[in-house]
Amino acid sequence: MDQSMMDLLQLVEDEDVKFIRLAYCDLNGQLKNMAIMSSELRRAVEEGISFDASAVLGFTGVEYSDLFLVPDSSTVSILPWRPAHERVMRMQCDVKNPDGSIFEPYCRNVLRNAVDRAISLGYIVNIGTECEFYLFRQDEEGRPTQIPLDRGGYNDISPIDRGEDMRRRICLAIEEMGLNPECSHHECGPGQNEIDFRYADALQAADNFLTLKMAVKSLAQLNDLYASFMPKPLEDNCGNGLHINFSLMRGGHSVFKSGGEHSQVGESFIAGILEKIPEITAFLNPTPNSYERFGSFKAPKYVTWSHQNRSQLIRIPAATGGHVRAELRSADPSCNPYLAFALLIHAGLDGIENETKLCEPYNGNAYEISDPSVRRIPENLGEALKLAEQSDLVARALPEMTREEFFQEKKEEWKEYQLSSDRHQLELDRYFGIL
Repeated sequence: MDQSMMDLLQLVEDEDVKFIRLAYCDLNGQLKNMAIMSSELRRAVEEGISFDASAVLGFTGVEYSDLFLVPDSSTVSILPWRPAHERVMRMQCDVKNPDGSIFEPYCRNVLRNAVDRAISLGYIVNIGTECEFYLFRQDEEGRPTQIPLDRGGYNDISPIDRGEDMRRRICLAIEEMGLNPECSHHECGPGQNEIDFRYADALQAADNFLTLKMAVKSLAQLNDLYASFMPKPLEDNCGNGLHINFSLMRGGHSVFKSGGEHSQVGESFIAGILEKIPEITAFLNPTPNSYERFGSFKAPKYVTWSHQNRSQLIRIPAATGGHVRAELRSADPSCNPYLAFALLIHAGLDGIENETKLCEPYNGNAYEISDPSVRRIPENLGEALKLAEQSDLVARALPEMTREEFFQEKKEEWKEYQLSSDRHQLELDRYFGIL
């Protein structure tokens, strides 16, 4: 038995862990898990635990349905909202075939491949997320309503902000789980909140994002609330965005600068993302509801960049020291973070390798652009899917099975949306109780 296994088993004993959740996610980024008893942990790490992959979107058909969950020991965390006696531990998993080989289409592996490509070129990609969500009241039977917890606005405080204690519980819980929340606050919408993470390597950042969603939903439920990450749950109010902050490190230093000058590498990385963003938007914004955010309430509409300006698709926020980064503002929390981050990394690296020239910044209010020559983000999921299907980048970055299942699933969603006589109600029926 190696030292890491001994340490893991000792942790289980010291913390009185009885149940271990083996966590993974489906093609849509929805978190799944299987619970095992702590006595099965060693077998899980060394051999994996089989599950019916044919029952989960993004895996195999019934002909080859046996795959294995293999927990990643670097992702151990104990769920603080579960009982203090006979505790529950959670571990993120990789997925393997019965012969022990990696199941290549699994989204966590897709992101790992993108990270490896960056490393091979001498770069480390760090990512920090800013995730928005709504807190709604529940009815007497515990069903979610569309009544927001409060009527607060941006950075309001108690008693106007009634989510203050909820955010406190969430931040303390995820910190106890080993994550690093940087800040939290009330967002612009009624009952809308935001929690921001300190940057981490790309794989850990994706793991952290899914952990945050799990913690928010679980703790909200325990407090008779419903947390929604749906991109646009309220028609006439702010949507939920997922701002993705990325820094490209070489030799321990960021290639981005907050002043007027950038390295060629930094400019080409941003230019690569701007060039490819229309064809990867279907993975950043994967529901029909996602496109109702764009063009209002600080959600971008055009493929532009600038310093500080929050109307842009990409901005370079004012920062000091080693915190200089670029911020992508179009993604939303309905995305699969592993696929989204992987495609962004590949797009940026393509820009570096091709020495793509960065266009001039647009320093005006991008919401007021009337020039038809300025490129737009796709206007709807149907347009985004067409661009993604034609994309060489998507074909290179994602396994064939992943592409086929994603496009089939999303085309069905888009068709259903187009045929609906009440599209917003359809979105609520399909997404509100899930996202």
